[in-house]
Amino acid sequence: MQLTRPPKRAEEKPKAALMLAAALALPGVLPARAETAPEYGMIGVRYLHYLDEQSGLRRITVNSPSLVFLAPIAGEWSLEGGLTTDNVSGASPRYHTLVAGASKMNDRRRAGDLRLTRYLPWGTLAVGAAYSVEHDYGSKALSVQASVSTEDKNTTLHFGLGGANDTINPVNTVVVNEKKRTTDLLLGVTRVVTRKDIVQFNLTQSAGHGYYTDPYKTFDTRPRERIHNAVSGKWNHHFSGSGGTSRLSYRFSSDSFKTRAHTFSEEYVQPLPEGWTLTPSLRYYSQSAANFYVDAVYDPVLGPPFLAGIRPGSRQYISMDQRLSAFGAVTYGIKIARQFGPDWSAEVKLDRYEQRGSWAMFGNGSKGLDNLTANFVQIGLYRRW
Repeated sequence: MQLTRPPKRAEEKPKAALMLAAALALPGVLPARAETAPEYGMIGVRYLHYLDEQSGLRRITVNSPSLVFLAPIAGEWSLEGGLTTDNVSGASPRYHTLVAGASKMNDRRRAGDLRLTRYLPWGTLAVGAAYSVEHDYGSKALSVQASVSTEDKNTTLHFGLGGANDTINPVNTVVVNEKKRTTDLLLGVTRVVTRKDIVQFNLTQSAGHGYYTDPYKTFDTRPRERIHNAVSGKWNHHFSGSGGTSRLSYRFSSDSFKTRAHTFSEEYVQPLPEGWTLTPSLRYYSQSAANFYVDAVYDPVLGPPFLAGIRPGSRQYISMDQRLSAFGAVTYGIKIARQFGPDWSAEVKLDRYEQRGSWAMFGNGSKGLDNLTANFVQIGLYRRW
């Protein structure tokens, strides 16, 4: 089940975890499910452990248990949703990647989402809602999505509209009750090309207005509008000989901050005897820097990073946030799943994320960035009913 997660808070969150969670969804807009109502319900529990490091510093640790469910209703409807809690702790650098500027943090986020789907002869209609609450950030989202299939069911069009309303109240009271509102649009098509091949193309746009500045970073002032466009393609191919399926995808995105990003991903699902399934995966991501990003300079005498050759206040927008820099990142992992009889299943997924400025696709990336690595462990247990 793919669940929508509301946008992250203003303070730095685990970037790799968020990118994985957002791989197939926009905030407030969920991808379409199968065109027929589910015959069985499902309930499951999941647990995620995340840890990232920089220069030997164990920075952020996240422990996130969650509950997910799917319930068929009267053969024509389905209700699905989830609840999750993120417990975040560790050292959150205030300046670029400077370890000495790190401060201790502890936080808890509670989030949930719900979607009701009506299955019709020609397609589906779905409405959804999501929320996320933490001590300095709150988000609420609504969505509506429709799919329309051709008579032979070989082609399906997808349409989606979503909106999110966020409230920002940082603990340092730099701002109070700041707002950010976002509207998301989705247009896609899925096509069964052959008995072994399915392709999908999506166009998405996210238009936001409000507070994008990070209140926890010095010299950080960002535009109050951001428009993000993306185009993506996916190709699933089934191999008769091995019984496995390849899932290949590419995504290009650009935004009004002048950031350009490319994402290539591949995973291979291989069924094995005794109900086992093995799924290795590989993902490469690269982005260019925002047009107002500047590299910080570290001086052995002056200490904290400063802006070389730039007088504070001389520019309308500026940021040293490394999430807005030019970098490349690789995520590789493996998932092992097992079906226990007709009703029970379990899975374990291990991922490793590595980020380098020098791995940017075009050019040498942003200078002065410390390497970032992260490890994920995800465990799930599900029961059909």
